[in-house]
Amino acid sequence: MKIALYNTLGALLFLLGTSACTDTTPGGPIAPGKDPNFKIVANTDAGMNQFNRKVVVFGIDIYAAPKVEDSKLLHAANVMAQYLDNNADGTPDNLLVVEKMVANKAFLFLWKSQGDMGAPPAGRLGQDLGNDETNPNYVQQGKTGRFDASLEEVWHLITHAGYAYAYPSIFGEQQGTTLTNAMDKARGGSFTSIPNPYPTGAWYTYDDTTCTYDCQATEYFYWAMTSILGAQTNRAADIENEWKLNTKAKVAQTDTAIYALLTTPRYQLPQVLPNGKYKQ
Repeated sequence: MKIALYNTLGALLFLLGTSACTDTTPGGPIAPGKDPNFKIVANTDAGMNQFNRKVVVFGIDIYAAPKVEDSKLLHAANVMAQYLDNNADGTPDNLLVVEKMVANKAFLFLWKSQGDMGAPPAGRLGQDLGNDETNPNYVQQGKTGRFDASLEEVWHLITHAGYAYAYPSIFGEQQGTTLTNAMDKARGGSFTSIPNPYPTGAWYTYDDTTCTYDCQATEYFYWAMTSILGAQTNRAADIENEWKLNTKAKVAQTDTAIYALLTTPRYQLPQVLPNGKYKQ
């Protein structure tokens, strides 16, 4: 599984696309889409001119390159809303997390294919999501078939730009937090570089050598949370090289530290897996 978190104080690679959507002409008319909760609008944000349109969810921008399908953009917006407002009452479950995301100018951007480099706006935290890796039907079809990467990439943004800042000693991605202490146990030790091999008995064995310690923490948060929510139930064989606890029962039995943390009511983490149908 990949993770690509972009801190726009540094270099940012924008990915552009080459296939059909409602509008493919930058500066052309933008269709609002057919969603009961969200409207697609033209994007005029400074420094983000690689993207022709966007949807805003609780103050968080979700951009799309010209070739991204409207249905994928709206699906990502619904997944974002469901993660943040899991009980669908119209208000984010954890306002502090959303406040931190907005303060960090957090954004998601959808791409179709690798393309142009773009100069980043200063002071924003972003995350990418591919058009072709987004599968709106995954959850509704019994969590079978091609995995829906929006469940991963949207959650990465929420934890990296939100939870890590709202509760730095708990969900911070540096060594010594509650999250990373649990991760170090899951990996069989505290490693700043990828061990080869991981210690016997480790159940979190992510082996991408480009993934730094903080990146490992973000991935760990994702694996544990989505396994508890049921997203990984049918994927044991596909993900065992990275993560072996693909169900809620396995997390509860084996990784007791992360299970206790992610089911603590105080942090108002999601309890229901998004299906891309917010308030529907």
